[in-house]
Amino acid sequence: QVQLVESGGGLVQPGGSLRLSCAASGNIFSIDNMGWYRQAPGNERDLVATITSSGNTNYADSVKGRFTISRDNAKNTVYLLMNSLKPEDTAVYYCNADQFEGHYRGTWHYWGQGTQVTVSS
Repeated sequence: QVQLVESGGGLVQPGGSLRLSCAASGNIFSIDNMGWYRQAPGNERDLVATITSSGNTNYADSVKGRFTISRDNAKNTVYLLMNSLKPEDTAVYYCNADQFEGHYRGTWHYWGQGTQVTVSS
């Protein structure tokens, strides 16, 4: 069992910045991909950014150039730096971590509880 705890959300004005953090703990032996997803009111959960264990990144078109995902493998932590925030970025942001847990268990997908990001003047 892996637990993910998110932090860093809050209220910010348009054009501002926030950095989200997500720390994994528990039965960790090898985290593979990590990522951030978000769900705005009335919308489904969408991928924001992912990062592999080796540091390769992938971004949604809507955030590319504004958001930066990074990770610290030693700390089992993934970050999302959000710059030039827009009102449409308002959503609950969820952290994800994938871990292969052996031949019989396969890959497990863990989720944080979410952190609210509100962009408003």
